[in-house]
Amino acid sequence: MRWSDLESGQRAREWFHGLTAPSGMWVVVRVDGRGFSRFTEERFDKPFDVRFSGLMVETAQALLTGFGARYAYTESDEISIVLDPRHDMFGRGVEKLVSVSAGVASAAFTHAVGEPAHFDSRVWIGAGPGDVLDYVSWRQADATRCALNGWCYWTLRKAGASRREATGRLEGTTTAAKHELLLGHGTDFDDLPAWQRRGIGLWWEEHSRAGRDPVRGVDVTTTRRRVHVEHDLPVRDAYRALVHRLVTGSPELAGSPAAAAPPEVGAQEGAP
Repeated sequence: MRWSDLESGQRAREWFHGLTAPSGMWVVVRVDGRGFSRFTEERFDKPFDVRFSGLMVETAQALLTGFGARYAYTESDEISIVLDPRHDMFGRGVEKLVSVSAGVASAAFTHAVGEPAHFDSRVWIGAGPGDVLDYVSWRQADATRCALNGWCYWTLRKAGASRREATGRLEGTTTAAKHELLLGHGTDFDDLPAWQRRGIGLWWEEHSRAGRDPVRGVDVTTTRRRVHVEHDLPVRDAYRALVHRLVTGSPELAGSPAAAAPPEVGAQEGAP
């Protein structure tokens, strides 16, 4: 067999190498920590730890800058980055987007925490900005749901309940009952830090920097880009308007489907 025939035959078996995100579509790449439930329980405070949140923000910034994304969002152990329809890194190849994003996240988090950690990745496709707004609304609603469940679960655990008892106590419990449970232990969920309940957003912003031109001997002002980290995101319509502006560069369009945004706490109930 000739080498060229062998090579072409093996290349043909890379079935998914040619799979690409359709041209003109919005892409969201989402990475999730692999085995992070146990990883975080052994190393960080529960249900939330400022140190862990800082590590996730650092990882999100690495993805935002590495992929030239419009917007990044992190909650719990996941990060989403929004790529606009003109984004053409790796020819929009799905294999590359997934493998490289997981690699960047794993490397950034591992470097920051000082021990091995791994992320997996997936690709989401949307036809227009409205789809992107639906996606980010969904993830923020999930953040709030998970935060409420997590606070309830760990409140019960710290009060002496076993894993099974805490899980059983929360199964089928309504959102209102969970709020009451926390209030009974001295915690008002609505007073908790916004980043715990809503997640954290990262985006590019311009800022002015004063300097001096040594050649002309005059003061000058330059405009630079930097990453803004927002720990106090709005919710619902205001959040959709913010993300619309960030990903499109224009105010939210009249008649956008903001009313279809999921509520701050999703309908799903259960243990974290």
